[in-house]
Amino acid sequence: MTLIVDSVFDLDALLSADEIAWRRKARAFATERILPIIEDDFENKHFRRELIPELAEAGFLGMHITGHGCAGAGPVAYGLVCNELEAADSGWRTFVSVQGSLAMSAIAKHGSEEQKTAWLPRMAAGEVIGCFALTEPAGGSDPAAMTTRAVRDGDDWVIDGAKRWIGLASVAHIAIVWAKDDEGVVRGFIVPTESAGFAATPIDGKLSMRASIQCDVRLEGVRVPESARLPEAKGLSAPFACLNEARYGIVWGAMGAARSCLEAAIERSRGREVFGAPIGSRQLIQAKLADMFVEYEKGMLTALHLGRLKEKGSITPVQISVGKLNSVREALEIAHTSRAILAGDGITDAFPVMRHAANLEAVRTYEGTDEIHQLVIGRELTGMGAFA
Repeated sequence: MTLIVDSVFDLDALLSADEIAWRRKARAFATERILPIIEDDFENKHFRRELIPELAEAGFLGMHITGHGCAGAGPVAYGLVCNELEAADSGWRTFVSVQGSLAMSAIAKHGSEEQKTAWLPRMAAGEVIGCFALTEPAGGSDPAAMTTRAVRDGDDWVIDGAKRWIGLASVAHIAIVWAKDDEGVVRGFIVPTESAGFAATPIDGKLSMRASIQCDVRLEGVRVPESARLPEAKGLSAPFACLNEARYGIVWGAMGAARSCLEAAIERSRGREVFGAPIGSRQLIQAKLADMFVEYEKGMLTALHLGRLKEKGSITPVQISVGKLNSVREALEIAHTSRAILAGDGITDAFPVMRHAANLEAVRTYEGTDEIHQLVIGRELTGMGAFA
């Protein structure tokens, strides 16, 4: 299926056959399995868990990880899959991100060989769902102020604390829990969610990301053995390494939501007539469409550039911050302008635009707010930190 925007700007000329194949598979999945049901799921606050085995069968779970049952796909292929899933709904890109870029990456990057062998194949197969418990109720932008504690007790660790906005926690089998030890060092633990003292409560009342799950998590005297600790995770650099994997996926994913809105606006401009002619024949509408298209393509080229840097192993956190800040900010502007072109009908579920706009508000906040990424970039430009 060739989209309007694809035919104008030949991004395929910059992609490999393998990357295009991954995109084709993800686009087919999104079109056939997500789009027919997503408006109802969003309305009913329903997470369609039965799609997880199909995502696993397609190879999307942890697809950027090599070995242990994972596909070992390249960064651009992974980005294109994120792009196609989020073009359907941010919640499904978020699921793939939480499972693969956060929970599975934590084990792949910081776990022992025994932990990787025990968990990664089952997570890639969709048999085990993971979550990533880092953010706390008092403020997700300051993880250094973490209050969750892990205290050594003989051969075990005892974890106490609270986490908030933890994706998938109520349906997950394991949680990657981040806590400070007695010396104030951040450690990571693989915590079975059936452990005594672990409780995950879905957050209700959301007007965004309604087809996915985010939770409050309580840990009260949760006891895990030393073998549950991720041995290579020490300090905040460990969870940040996983967050950068997730942020990279957002760079691509947000542009998928933007593309969906832009396509809706283009189609509507061709068919809706006002004052005796299609609105797409009017100069103001064409100017809006052109501006949206330019920002969309700039976002896609930025994502592709970051993907090629990632392939070479030379990508930096500040470069990812540039991409995340730009993609989500421009995607929201495209959603808002598309809604205006759709006029009153744009607020209905006959079009995906308001759903994407609502979801993007959440995407704008998680994995680093605009302000946090501005400060990351500002520190790189000036050499001076301004976080406090």
